[in-house]
Amino acid sequence: MKLVFAGTPDTALPSLDALLASEHEVAAVVTRPDGRAGRGRRVAASPVAERAAAAGVEVLKPAKVRDPEFLDRLRKIAPDCCPVVAYGALLPREALDVPRHGWVNLHFSLLPAWRGAAPVQRAILHGDDVTGAATFEIEEGLDTGPVYGVLTEPIRPDDTSGDLLGRLAVAGAGLLLDTMNGIEAGVLEARPQPAEGVSHAAKLNPEDARVDWTAPARHIDRLVRACTPAPGPWTEFRGARLKLGPVRPAPPDAAPLPPGRLRAGKNEVLAGTATHPVVLGDVQPPGKRPMPAAAWARGAAITDEDALH
Repeated sequence: MKLVFAGTPDTALPSLDALLASEHEVAAVVTRPDGRAGRGRRVAASPVAERAAAAGVEVLKPAKVRDPEFLDRLRKIAPDCCPVVAYGALLPREALDVPRHGWVNLHFSLLPAWRGAAPVQRAILHGDDVTGAATFEIEEGLDTGPVYGVLTEPIRPDDTSGDLLGRLAVAGAGLLLDTMNGIEAGVLEARPQPAEGVSHAAKLNPEDARVDWTAPARHIDRLVRACTPAPGPWTEFRGARLKLGPVRPAPPDAAPLPPGRLRAGKNEVLAGTATHPVVLGDVQPPGKRPMPAAAWARGAAITDEDALH
């Protein structure tokens, strides 16, 4: 089939690579306009734009998908289907009607669970044991279209959202390619999503990623892992923001600590929660690189009166 692929971040690259290596023709890619990225905040093309350009594929960067110039170009390309992975914008009816087989999205949840922008983060935060990916036909509702195929993936006890999303992106690429092959062969039928089990995955913002030390240790562990790498878990120490890496439960014989209170040992730093303490992993003070919590504690001369807020 002739395809127009829509995607923007690194997460979309395994799917784009799989389609480029397949017998399908990727006639163009649609991606978000260039934006500022990195520590220097330089204007840069998206990862998908860079990969497509390197492959000699036409790159379309509409400011809005309903722009007449973009829609005219899409109609001239006349794709059979438009596979989508983490594109980052809603598609209007004018665009949805162009390909004869529609737009098919690879979404990183077991629909109808976790419809929305942050399915992987919400699954970890909620404490789910299993998640997965689904391909479905996009309609004007938010992730409500009929499903072509699914795969499952266990959530490991130490998974961050970055870890889990990386695995799903690779496995999902195969699912998306299988879906394209099945649509072309006419052997794949999209089935409506069940009415039960719907949940919504709102985007996590930086304020959501602030650790509340009066929460149970289990919740803090999930929050930190869900927000790693983005939007980035954090807390306050001596009035300044301290970025956090994943934590782990303290040993069973660790003495209790009040919420947020610190206890620094030679090789580890404990922080109190509403239940049992947790051991801090890497931390990142303002203007510095991430470092082991024990090294940070020595440099900050932490006492038993210090606490995270």
